[in-house]
Amino acid sequence: MTAYDTNNIFAKILRGEFPCHKVYEDEHVLAFLDIMPRVPGHTLVIPKAPARNILDIKPDDYAHVARGAHKIAAAAMKAFNADGITVQQFNEPAGGQVVFHLHMHVMPRHDGVAMLPPASRKEDVKVLEENATKLIAALKAG
Repeated sequence: MTAYDTNNIFAKILRGEFPCHKVYEDEHVLAFLDIMPRVPGHTLVIPKAPARNILDIKPDDYAHVARGAHKIAAAAMKAFNADGITVQQFNEPAGGQVVFHLHMHVMPRHDGVAMLPPASRKEDVKVLEENATKLIAALKAG
């Protein structure tokens, strides 16, 4: 398997070298909005530990990511008045992985509304800011 690349975009976000619309952070994970969302509120949850994907992450570090995704899913249901949640995690190119730092996609869903194709359009910054504010408020409300 290919080694972890410390210059991937998510590693740069973790180091503060690249901006993001952060919605949650603790000592183990960072959650931020996808700038090319498939649905409003599409959030990425990543470990702070360097891990290419599920094949090389330590089980405890993966558990932190799962807990972070769980927290974001509950908040997204409230923040976006969602009917459901889609959680996705891809591994290696054949599995659909594009950025090689493990990440979970958490996407609030509404009945009858299809997701956009992956990476189909970049969202307006104002919309991302509004969605981040909604998610942060829902996280604080518990």
